[in-house]
Amino acid sequence: MNIQDLTLFVRTAQTCNITASALQLEMSPAAASAALKRLEKQLGVQLFIRSTRKLRITAEGERYLLHCTEALAALEKGKASLNEMQGKIAGEIRLSASSDLGRNIVLPWLDEVMDAYPELSIQLNVGDNLADFYHDKVDMALRYGEPEDSTLVAFLIAKIDRVVCASPAYLAKYGEPSHPNELPQHNCLLYRFGERVYDTWPFVDSASNNTGKYNVKVAGNRLSNDADVVHRWVVAGKGITMKSRLDMAADLRSGNVVELLRDFNSPPINLWLICPNRIQVTPAMLMLRDLLRSKCEAELS
Repeated sequence: MNIQDLTLFVRTAQTCNITASALQLEMSPAAASAALKRLEKQLGVQLFIRSTRKLRITAEGERYLLHCTEALAALEKGKASLNEMQGKIAGEIRLSASSDLGRNIVLPWLDEVMDAYPELSIQLNVGDNLADFYHDKVDMALRYGEPEDSTLVAFLIAKIDRVVCASPAYLAKYGEPSHPNELPQHNCLLYRFGERVYDTWPFVDSASNNTGKYNVKVAGNRLSNDADVVHRWVVAGKGITMKSRLDMAADLRSGNVVELLRDFNSPPINLWLICPNRIQVTPAMLMLRDLLRSKCEAELS
């Protein structure tokens, strides 16, 4: 049997969508449909029930899916074992990263990886929209916040606190807040993800054993759906913002921005490396995971 046909069957069972599975495997929908029919003919059973509106896996398909998934996983494990024996990091990784993190933090790290492993190819997709593994042709996504889909494989890269910061020029002109409740008097730079505007900033008084909590509603004259734009605004002295310490680490070290409200903590946020399933995890991806963890630790130390 054709391994690509088996892979297509597994992907189609996961997505219930032939077109989406075909795009992920760089096939035409017609070729994918023909491949599934060829597999059904070889097996002598119907794997999917097709209608004009939806695709549904049959009982026979469900039973075969279990064995097919295990077989493909064994083949990938064998391939990975051979690569490990040869000490080989090769192939392609299609990585998605959020705008600020991807452009300003991860990009130079990937350059180091490419220099170290010339047989490795990396495609970097930068943007704050959530990656769609089945339509965007992405192998892994680096994202802040908890994964909403429990079927995905998620590797924790780092737990990162958030900082409130502003440039020295802004502070010289408008003064420095000494308490979160003073933030509404300042021009706060806001980020929007989808329909949600992050204009309520949470704080805990570090001296109060987590009993002094504040949720401060802030406002300002600048709002963007691109986190990198907010980053540029705060460095340019346009206002105060709350961002991941990782995103602002270099600017904090250089003095481009100053950390504010040090007596108040903001809840940390997790950074995850996410992939659709364990079958697709290669030695190169595990190497990238480990590198991201060590780089983040060094950047935040």
